[in-house]
Parts: sequence; structure tokens; C-alpha cells
Amino acid sequence: MNIDAPWPTPRAARQRVLQIQTKLHQWATDDPQRRFDDLYNLVADPAFLAVAWRRVRGNRGARSSGVDGDTVRSIVERGEETFLAELRADLKARTFRPLPVRERMIPKADGKRRRLGIPTVRDRVAQAALKLVLEPIFEADFAPCSYGFRPKRRAQDAIAEIHFFTSHSYEWVVEGDIEACFDAIDHSALVGRLRARLGDRRVLNLVKAFLRSGILSEAGVAHETISGTPQGGILSPLLANVALSVLDEQFVAAWQAMGSSHDREQRRRHGLPTYRLVRYADDFVVVVAGTRGDAEQLREEARAVLRAMGLRLSEAKTRISHIDEGFDFLGFRIVRQPRPNRTGRRVCTYPSKAALAAVKAKVRTLTRQAMDRPLAALLHRLRLVLRGWTSYFRHGLSKATFSYLRAFVWRRVVCWLRRKHARATWKQLRRHYLPRWWPTEGETMLFDPAAVAVSRYRYRGDRIPSPWEVGRIA
Repeated sequence: MNIDAPWPTPRAARQRVLQIQTKLHQWATDDPQRRFDDLYNLVADPAFLAVAWRRVRGNRGARSSGVDGDTVRSIVERGEETFLAELRADLKARTFRPLPVRERMIPKADGKRRRLGIPTVRDRVAQAALKLVLEPIFEADFAPCSYGFRPKRRAQDAIAEIHFFTSHSYEWVVEGDIEACFDAIDHSALVGRLRARLGDRRVLNLVKAFLRSGILSEAGVAHETISGTPQGGILSPLLANVALSVLDEQFVAAWQAMGSSHDREQRRRHGLPTYRLVRYADDFVVVVAGTRGDAEQLREEARAVLRAMGLRLSEAKTRISHIDEGFDFLGFRIVRQPRPNRTGRRVCTYPSKAALAAVKAKVRTLTRQAMDRPLAALLHRLRLVLRGWTSYFRHGLSKATFSYLRAFVWRRVVCWLRRKHARATWKQLRRHYLPRWWPTEGETMLFDPAAVAVSRYRYRGDRIPSPWEVGRIA
């Protein structure tokens, strides 16, 4: 491989990366025991670095700086080709050393805080290039039951699979919550799983360097990282999936041992349970066709499997529930209810109370500020929030929630207008800002959540193609 080639154009870089990724994925799929050598040169390849840079540049966190103070904008001003050339030279000479990530503590809904690590832009580009190389290899091994942080997969796929099984006699649910998953993964166990596929020690050493790069706390104190993959790094989700695939393998092997659908039905007739794992990153559920005792036994089995990776289940948040009681997962409320005006029951999925409260809090925040800005600016910011939220929840019984949210947002915007124009009469506000009783300024209208069409998401099962099978870049 000629790694001294000139910097390619963006299109040529994407095509080259896609071509190599497709080969890596095909080789990994054809031979599950294959260990890949000479991958390090790909990490330093101009095409991979160019694609990695464009991804880092286009991310939402491009304006955030690491411990060195550099942002994407400052690098562009100095010259991005010079930046990439220096990074490539360090990678080729194996003198590249990642800097500690900058710590930022993010509040959680339960009052606690989680750690977000912000790497330097230079480290982000190196991580992105490394991910471009590793992802097609490990995607060949990942089980169909995991959906989080994987290409062509989304949370709605996980919800659809849960809906499918709970609609077919899987009535008990184990809700798994892993304590500080990204902070607690055992490095030795993780590298051991990576070695099963990676024979290039240079790549393994680069991964280890990122794992042990350290953290610079908000107080300015440096800490070593002896476990975990700090959230915020581009490589962290892939490494977390590699670690958590130990759970997938355990439950997939059990599922395959149960045989066909007829065999599973015979098991249930003989009083034996059947069960299925559905995982989205570090959140997972196990749906069980059996008894509560079977569910409790599976909870202990999951706890034992995770212990090998240095992980443990939260005693307080790991629950066992019946589908008639319902449970929350990925923002959805999943519960079996009687059919209106009909016999029988059906499994319903709709936005949970916590998810609705979260979007209402965002609307409140937006409508409490920016009183000096025009109405169109507020409507634009509300559109971004509401359109994304309704798009996520439109695959479910969400029409009533959307209608409620419509009325809530209308009231908040009208109250904002009355505070902004305290001296205007209600008649004046209606004439200027509420034509047909709907907040509008110029060509900008308030986004209407109730106008979003809802539909049932199609359950795709194990028929989700990888991006390298359909000829598109990951």
C-alpha cells in the first residue's frame, strides 16, 4: 500500500475508504476466525484521515476544544492540510501520543452527574480514522439483537423487536441497567476481545493509548484512567459495543440452542422458558416467555456475564416487570392494554412521561429567554426541538401526546408574546402574530406537533443490511 500518495479529493477519499471497508467486512464475514494484520497503515492513510477529518469537522462538537485549546475553526484558519500532514507524520513515525480528555460533568435526570470526556481535535481525527478501520471488521461479529451506535440501526428497531416479542407470549421483562458502563469497562478484558480479531500490535497499542490517555478534571487535576472508555470520544461507542457483545453472545447462543419457532413452542409447553435479549448500547432488556422466577434467573445470568468485563448491574434500577404493568425503554412506554371497543389486548408504545417532561422543559427554557429577539427566531429554535422529538416518537401511539404538546407549545409562545409586548392589547397581538390563531411571523410559523403523521415502525429483525453490502460508506 502506497501511503505516500498525495491528499485525495473528498469524493476520491470516500470512494477509497468505502472500497477498503467493504473488503475488510467481507473478509471478516467469510472467516469468523481471521485475525487482521497490517491495519496500522490504513489508519495513517491519507484517504482515511481525510474522511475522518470531514466527520470531525461536521460533528456537533466541532466548536468544543480539548485540553490544548484547539477547535476545528482554529485548525482551519491555520491550514487543515498542514494539520493532517503533521498528524499523519506522527502516526507513521509512531510518535503519536493522545492527550488527556477534558472532563465535563453533565447533569442526569435523577440528579446525579455523568462524565463527558472531550478529546482534542487531533485525537478525535485519529480516533475517527481508527474507527473507520475497525468498525467493518467488528460489525461482522456483532449480533442482530444490538442496535445502539451501529450503522443503519436505530432505537426504533429495538422498540419494534420488543413490541414483536411481547405481542407473542413474552410477558416478563428484565430491565437491565449497567452502573457507569463507560467508566467501568475492564481494559484487560476489552483488549483481550480485540485481540481475537486484531493481529496488528501497533493498532492494539494505539487503542491502549486512547484508553489510558487520562482525564483532566474540571478542577484542573489530572487523573489516570485504569478502566473505562470516557464518553465523548468517537471510538468509545465502538469499544463499548465490543465489550458488551459478551452479553449478546451469551443470549444469542441460548436463543439458537432453542431451535426453531416450533421447538421453542414445545419448550414452553413443557414448562421451559424461552427468552430474547434486545440491547441498545448499555441499555438492555430481556423478554421472557415463562415465569417471574425464570426472569430472576436470567437477571443473575446477565450479572455473571457482565462481571467478566468489570461491569455490574445496578441493584436499584435493574427491574423485573410484567408487560401488563408496562416499562420505559429508550424514551418509550411499552405496556399491554385492552383494545378500545374490542375484545383482547394489544401492546402499545408511546412517549413516556419522562420523555414528555424533558421536551416540555426544553420548550419552557426557550420561552423564558430571548425576549429581545424577534418571534421568528424563537419559532425557528422551537422547530428544531419539536421536529426532532416528534420524528423520534412518530412510530407509535403518539397522536394524543402530539396534540397535548401542540396545545402546550401554543400557550408557551402566546405567554412569551404577552411578556415581550406587555403594552399591546390581546387584539393587537392576534392581528400581528396570530393569523388563524397560530403563531406566525413573516414566512415562519410555529411547528405543529399534531400535524405529524404517526405509523407503526416496520420490524426488520435480522434483515438489516450493513452499509458495506449496499455500497455506501459507513
